Amino acid sequence: MTKARDLSNIISGGFTADDIPNLDTAKITTGTFAADRINNTSLANITSLPSGVGGLALQSVQTTGFTAVAGRAYPCNTTSAEFTVTLPASPSAGDTIQLVDYAGTFDTNALTIDGNGEDIQGQAFNFLLNGEREGVILMYADSTQGWIATSGINEGTDALSPADYDIEFLVVAGGGSGGSRIGGGGGAGGYRTSTQSVSAGTVITVTVGDGGALVSSMPGLSGNNGSNSSISGSGLTTITSTGGGGGGAYLTPSNSPSTGSNGGSGGGGSLNSNGGTGNTPSTSPSQGNNGGNTSSGRGGGGGGASAVGGNSTTAATGGNGGAGTASSITGSSITRAGGGGGCADTTAGTGGAGGGGAGNIGENNATAGDANTGGGGGGARNGADTSGVQSGAGGKGVVILRMPTANYSGTTTGSPTVLDDGSYKVLQFNGSGSYTT
Repeated sequence: MTKARDLSNIISGGFTADDIPNLDTAKITTGTFAADRINNTSLANITSLPSGVGGLALQSVQTTGFTAVAGRAYPCNTTSAEFTVTLPASPSAGDTIQLVDYAGTFDTNALTIDGNGEDIQGQAFNFLLNGEREGVILMYADSTQGWIATSGINEGTDALSPADYDIEFLVVAGGGSGGSRIGGGGGAGGYRTSTQSVSAGTVITVTVGDGGALVSSMPGLSGNNGSNSSISGSGLTTITSTGGGGGGAYLTPSNSPSTGSNGGSGGGGSLNSNGGTGNTPSTSPSQGNNGGNTSSGRGGGGGGASAVGGNSTTAATGGNGGAGTASSITGSSITRAGGGGGCADTTAGTGGAGGGGAGNIGENNATAGDANTGGGGGGARNGADTSGVQSGAGGKGVVILRMPTANYSGTTTGSPTVLDDGSYKVLQFNGSGSYTT
């Protein structure tokens, strides 16, 4: 015999599971349900129950950023401005939230959804609702997929769109090598920065330029230019930094001096010749500076990212390399793209701050620019015209990306070094590769 159901207890909510068959009483406290959900029961007897039984509890219209609570439905009005909904921390499987465009303005001012440390549809991104009258129901599945869109309206093929986000870029080209046999210092690689908005799925191609190869003192040879570094990708403005100019030399067999070469920063001149022109081709802001000149001197210093190379006015003293530029993109202040020092008879030019190599005197080899700074190499001097003395090679360039950790996809090629700086991820590419947003 079927047990009689005591429905009088529904008025106060004091019923048990036996009073209504197949009913999860825990859900009664969350909202309303239709009269036909309980046979032969007057809906009037259930009016004291809270709204939302059988569904999600409707909340007031939201107009600014807020943290959502599971089991609730939120109309969101972005008429005045975009704002962000932060999903609950430490959600449980089955937690559900509904979001809907209250005023039909998501296409003008999008609603951003922040996973609050959990993935959304298996991705560590913020997502957008950006269609007019768009809405979505999100259910938390597990720690692998996180929140999943279980239904949506006006969503096209997908109820959620990954949010765009900003990436900071530092692009430093390879430095030029110093010249030989009264050599000027090599110019630093071009130094450029950029901040750009990217969409999920964009492949950013990273090219890291090599430093210019060293040269020997006999015969006298001009230094080699460094190679370009760049970033590019669909929807991005391509950023190219130009390799540093090679240092000038006292050429063999003509026994005539050469000027420093043009480049991101110019190479230093040799023996009464001028330094190369920096910021070539021209960029704004400038990517580098001119190399130093010589007047009755030996080797001029290579230009750096923030300063021109030093001049050499006497045979005894070489020009110092121009200073580089400091950046805290990795979380620590590091100076890069210093120019190489010029050679001399007595006191060689020092390398510029930021990886520039020093010039030499006598039979010693000049110093190379530091790797992955784009520093210029030092110029070579050879007192006895021996062939064993070498100029300094240019330092290889570097490309660095910085982005919010919440948006980091982890998809890379080329094995960049991955660093954490608070709520940011930093990718340092010491060689060419790619990052997919």
